[in-house]
Amino acid sequence: MASRRPRLAVTLGDPRGIGPEVVARALGAAPLGADVVLVGPDDQVGGIPARSRLGVGVWGGGAPKDAGGERAKEAGLIAVRAIERAVWLARAGDVDAVVTGPVEKRALHLAGYRFPGVTELLSHLTGNTPTAMMLAAGRLRVVLVTTHIPLRDVPGRLTTEGIVATGRITATALTRWWGMSSPRIALCALNPHAGEGGLFGDEDDRVLRPAAEQLGAAGPLPADTVFVRALRGEFDAVLAPYHDVGMTAVKVAGFGTGVNVTLGLPFPRTAPDHGTAFDIVGKGVADPGSMRSALELAATLAERNLA
Repeated sequence: MASRRPRLAVTLGDPRGIGPEVVARALGAAPLGADVVLVGPDDQVGGIPARSRLGVGVWGGGAPKDAGGERAKEAGLIAVRAIERAVWLARAGDVDAVVTGPVEKRALHLAGYRFPGVTELLSHLTGNTPTAMMLAAGRLRVVLVTTHIPLRDVPGRLTTEGIVATGRITATALTRWWGMSSPRIALCALNPHAGEGGLFGDEDDRVLRPAAEQLGAAGPLPADTVFVRALRGEFDAVLAPYHDVGMTAVKVAGFGTGVNVTLGLPFPRTAPDHGTAFDIVGKGVADPGSMRSALELAATLAERNLA
């Protein structure tokens, strides 16, 4: 039993996007069971339910589709400033977990932060901590071995050592944050039918199978069955060799409720599994379900760490 309520730092994401509105709706939907420190632009954090608020500058409005230049750069700077402050709070022990709103990668790059995504930024902010990206939807947990790279580059980027490293980060997180004493991990194959003995590619036998053996994981198992087996409870997590095979499984299993979890950090970090959605900003149709799931999962993981 935790001695106190968990404390979450929640950032609003890109100030041009749907982050501020889905955070407001998700926090206002029902009691969370955690104390929230809201981190974002001074002119956006007001009025959103939170125990305390931390401003990182004034946004001042602006068209969401303002393509580029200074406004996009300013949005990127504000989004990163909020993430930096949230990480500082977590590393100082002032909060127990971090939840980040959706950001636009192009804006981050314009602001001078040339990371593929927030996962890599968080690794940088915590001393280049080895991290992995998990997508979770209910019972299904998928961890990506490679992330934001062209599909044509995936076979060359997959290494036995890289898969093993991702698997070990996953196993540690499942034990530490989810309380699983012996996590059951499966490795999704790269090629159709796991290569069918080399008929459809040799990477599964040459690269993936040795990794699975070192990890004590099942696989490599064909993509058309491994996620179904995980949903049925056979595995606690699936390692996916590339972005879209893992993301597609999670989106189909729980569209609108999926959560992005950064594994390997000194603290739990979650985020909704959607982007900034500039095209629907202010229309009242943005679904807060994924953000609510991200808040609830962060609170659960943080509380388990406190116990």
